Amino acid sequence: MNGVRAFRHRVLNTLHTVLLLAAITALAGFLGFWLLGEEGVVWAALIAVIALVFSPRVSPRWVMRASGARELSPWQAPALHRVLALLAERAGLARAPRLYYLPTRVLNAFATGSIRDSAVTVTDGLLRAMTLRELAGVLAHEIAHVRGHDLWVMNLADVVGRLTALLSMVGQALLIVMLPLSILRGYELPLLPILALIFAPTVSLLLQLALSRTREYHADVVAAELTGDPAGLALALEKLEHLQGGWMERMFMAGGRMPHWLRTHPRTQERVRRLLELRPGRPPLPQIAMPTEPDQFFELPVITRRPSWHWHGLWH
Repeated sequence: MNGVRAFRHRVLNTLHTVLLLAAITALAGFLGFWLLGEEGVVWAALIAVIALVFSPRVSPRWVMRASGARELSPWQAPALHRVLALLAERAGLARAPRLYYLPTRVLNAFATGSIRDSAVTVTDGLLRAMTLRELAGVLAHEIAHVRGHDLWVMNLADVVGRLTALLSMVGQALLIVMLPLSILRGYELPLLPILALIFAPTVSLLLQLALSRTREYHADVVAAELTGDPAGLALALEKLEHLQGGWMERMFMAGGRMPHWLRTHPRTQERVRRLLELRPGRPPLPQIAMPTEPDQFFELPVITRRPSWHWHGLWH
C-alpha cells in the first residue's frame, strides 16, 4: 500500500473507532443523566473508569490454561516460531507473543494479553488446513490486534456496554414503580428516555459489533503490511469461509446467512477484495515461499471430541 493510501486508511480507521467509542459512551451518559441528572453522568463515567483501571489483568498463560491450550516450544514447531518472531520484529514488538496449540477441530486463532505480554493460539484444525503461507497471514492478523491495542479497545467498549445494561435495568425497575403513580396522578412520562431505557443495551451491542468489524479491517491491512503478502491472508480467509463458515452459520442462522450488522467480523468477500487491492509495501517473508500443502509442524494427535461452547465464549 502506498504511503498516502496507508495514511488515509489509518486516519479513517482511527476516526471510525473514536466515533463508535464516543457513541457507546454517550449512550451510557444519557441513561445516567436521565436517571440522576448531571451527577448520574459523573457517576457513570467514574464507574466506567474504575472498572477499566482496576479490572483484573489476567495473564495470557492463565487464559490459555483455562482454554485447554498448551504452549508450543520452538523444537515442536520451528517454522511457526520463526515466522512469529519475524512478524513480531516487523511489528516493532519488544518480544514475540508466546505460541499455544489448542487440540480442537475448529479452525481458529486468537490473541490475548497486552503489547508487553501476549500470546497467540492456533487450533489443531487450523494447522491441519493451512499452508505456512496462509498461517503467516493469520498470525500477522493476530499480531496486528496486539500492536493496535485492539484487546484494550474492545475491553473498554465491553465495560461501557455492561454499564449501559446495568443503568437500563435500574431504569426499567424504576419505571415499573413509577408507572402506576404516573397513571393515578396524571403525569406523562417522556417517551424518548423510556425508549432509551428499553433499547439502549441492544444499540450498545450493535455499536460494539460495528467497532469489532472496524478493528478487523484494520488488522487485515496491518497484517498485509507485516507479511508483505496480502494474497496469503486472503487465501486463508477464503479457506476458513469454505471449511468452517458454513456450519457455524447453519448452527445459528438456520434460515440463511447472518446479517452483516450482527457479525463481529466483516464479510469474507469484502475482506478478500480489500486485501487483493493492496500493494505490498515490503518484500514477503522468505520463510513462506511457499508450500502448496499444509505442513505437519509436529505430530498432531487424533481429535475425537466435537466442538462445543465454553464459558469464555470460544468454540473448541
